[in-house]
Amino acid sequence: MPFDFVAAPVRTARSARGLANHLAGHAAEAAVARLYEDRGTAICARNWRGSGGEIDLIGRDGDVVVFVEVKHSRTHDLAASHLSQDQIGRIFATVDEFLAGEPKGLLTDVRIDLALVDGLGRIEVLENAFAG
Repeated sequence: MPFDFVAAPVRTARSARGLANHLAGHAAEAAVARLYEDRGTAICARNWRGSGGEIDLIGRDGDVVVFVEVKHSRTHDLAASHLSQDQIGRIFATVDEFLAGEPKGLLTDVRIDLALVDGLGRIEVLENAFAG
């Protein structure tokens, strides 16, 4: 198979951007975890994967289990725009799956937060973002 000299730099640039985005996402999650821990919420799981999705951070604030979805982009508004209705549905299903393993099951007190991280590393937390 001949080497495509035009497509190779495009693939390389795309994979470099993908790696940079991946690393920025992990850095954003780590910064959000530190913020929660500094506020007294113990992070008990990171990137918890259920059968239908993943929860970025799970913490415990007293008797409340706190689920955190982290979104990172150049601005907080752009970060929030990356959250789709389908993803919200997967988050709820994954929360239910996690709660099935808790002593109180679905009767456990929970909060689902959305943490937005901009390109400068500023964090905006929307507590109970999916309530109502």
